[in-house]
Amino acid sequence: MSVLVFVENHAGQFKKAAYEAASYAVQLAAQMQTTAAAVVLGTVAEDTVRSLGKYGIQKVVCVQDALLDGFEAHAAAKAVAEVAKGIGAGVVVLSNTYTGKALAPRLAVKLQAALAAGAVELPELNGQDLMVKRTVFSNKGFADLALKTAVKVISITPNSYKLVENEVAIEVENRNGVVSAADFKAKVVEVKKVTGKIPLTEAELVVSAGRGLKGPENWHMVENLANALGAATACSKPVSDMHWRPHDEHVGQTGITIKPNLYIAIGISGAIQHLAGVSGSKVIVAINTDKDAPFFKIADYGIVGDAFEVLPKLNEAITKFKAAN
Repeated sequence: MSVLVFVENHAGQFKKAAYEAASYAVQLAAQMQTTAAAVVLGTVAEDTVRSLGKYGIQKVVCVQDALLDGFEAHAAAKAVAEVAKGIGAGVVVLSNTYTGKALAPRLAVKLQAALAAGAVELPELNGQDLMVKRTVFSNKGFADLALKTAVKVISITPNSYKLVENEVAIEVENRNGVVSAADFKAKVVEVKKVTGKIPLTEAELVVSAGRGLKGPENWHMVENLANALGAATACSKPVSDMHWRPHDEHVGQTGITIKPNLYIAIGISGAIQHLAGVSGSKVIVAINTDKDAPFFKIADYGIVGDAFEVLPKLNEAITKFKAAN
């Protein structure tokens, strides 16, 4: 039985998380000694579709229906399930993004499949079963799930699996008539997107700050450091609640959960709600005047100091290093 990966697109383009899911599916298929195929919904240019071949996808099924250009979970679940059944997929892989979180459970119901959401590494094979590791308890622990159903659904945490290039010839198949207007249970009336900055869900480097910055008028120091690093900016919940920064920058248990390669926390004490949303970061740097701040207990690197003194020096050092290299 083959492995099928749902490759989500945004306005006809694939983002890094989509290629991560494709790489994961191909490597899983290799372990299972089978092949990996992909399904793409909506209007996507053929050269974009064929870019999946760079990561080892041998076949792509395109459900080229304009109705699917805007994501609607019920209709998308039907379309992906139909493709999965049509190719005899034993495993369906997708990214655990906002789209994936809405799609995965509906897809599992339609396929009568076990679901492992938020996987962080390739599964281990145990006969016909798959042992999948995922994070639990707000990223404070791991659980190993045994998927025993005939069909399995796995969603992988973005930025937890590397891109693996393995270019192959690719076959593209177009399918029509898979969904109808009756399959859409919700109607998208407006889409508001943040523009002009790196989306937090895609950022590999994040510079974040809290009430230690003392006011929105000082946020230029955070932005200067982020610009020097090519990073996204984020904030703690109190900062967004006080309207110092927009809510789309709030990271934490009640905000956006992120897993960048580098997370720099400036003037954030490290309350458990905040740590729950950022503890999956690969490297954490904490800057705080309080040497007993909880953030220092999980940080890989820590600076006990005043952000108003540390940030200008750090920014200057990074700028000089980039200029010299």
